[in-house]
Amino acid sequence: MRAAVCREFGQPLTIEEVSLAPPDNGQVEVKIEACAICHSDIHFMKGAWGGPTPAIFGHEAVGRIVRTGRNVSGWSKGDRVLVTLLKSCGSCLNCSHGQPAQCENGREELPSPFSLSETLPVSQGLWTGAFAERTVIDQSQIAHIPDSISNEAACLLSCGVITGVGAVVNTARVYPGSAVAVVGAGGVGLNAIQGARISGASVIVAVDISARKLEDAREFGATHGILADSEKPHRQIRQVTNGRGVDFALVTVGSVTALEMATRFLCHGGKLIIVGMPSADEILRLKPMGMAYFSQSVIGSYMGDAVLRRDIPWLLSLYDQGRLKLDQLVTGRYKLDEINAAVQNTIEGKARRNVIVFD
Repeated sequence: MRAAVCREFGQPLTIEEVSLAPPDNGQVEVKIEACAICHSDIHFMKGAWGGPTPAIFGHEAVGRIVRTGRNVSGWSKGDRVLVTLLKSCGSCLNCSHGQPAQCENGREELPSPFSLSETLPVSQGLWTGAFAERTVIDQSQIAHIPDSISNEAACLLSCGVITGVGAVVNTARVYPGSAVAVVGAGGVGLNAIQGARISGASVIVAVDISARKLEDAREFGATHGILADSEKPHRQIRQVTNGRGVDFALVTVGSVTALEMATRFLCHGGKLIIVGMPSADEILRLKPMGMAYFSQSVIGSYMGDAVLRRDIPWLLSLYDQGRLKLDQLVTGRYKLDEINAAVQNTIEGKARRNVIVFD
């Protein structure tokens, strides 16, 4: 089968023939139908978070099960499924508390099913490896998807949507009437904005360096837009919130500068939610005295703290009702052979989400 292989960090992907091991205990083999390009894939391909190469990335996908391994329950050949990086054991303390995204065993590195030869294994990036015609993953990483939704729209649910909407609903717990700032109006940011709209926030401020992206943000529910490189954005935040500041500031870009800026947006008791992840060696500077004095907090959000069995049916219902925009997030459709063009277009900030569509 064919896959887009990252041979070396910072270099273009190469389309190569790759071998795939059969599904083992608790695993399923999925034929990929579409996979979106996420900035997390790009960060990994640039080497920002380390890891071995060669590797196959891609983690925002939809496809159909073609084979199941031992001890797989509730899944059959032909099932249409969402493919995510959220792997959980179901038995650790966090899983038992209904927090599978924080599974204590889910990020354990297991032998990759991919190889280029008998002596050259290929790392399965983000426990998924969906920039390939097929992949083998744990049964906890999938969710049922109906045939009524397109491949391009469905695949976005597996990362960009649950990360953005989930950060608002599950992590921040935004409530009706609250004021929210979302820093970064890319794919995840737009979903955080519509998550805030769905949650009933009365003020939703989008902050970005691109005026075009601020226009996009209004389409998804932002009530105000502020250019991040304008003079004193925190004062503009105060102006649109009657001097209070925001109850929740969600930073969806992997930028320490953006995080430090967002700390100045918060009201008394405000929460800063870290959604986008900077490079592993970056350090965030905070003023703890002020945060303690004003009872402010900093919270990390991994994959929107999503619970697939709960959140995916809910999001699909919102989509069917016209309350969740998915089709509008899709900017470009590319074939696997065109993946480097799709990646470059994403790097240049021209896409909400580009999608690799498989034959």
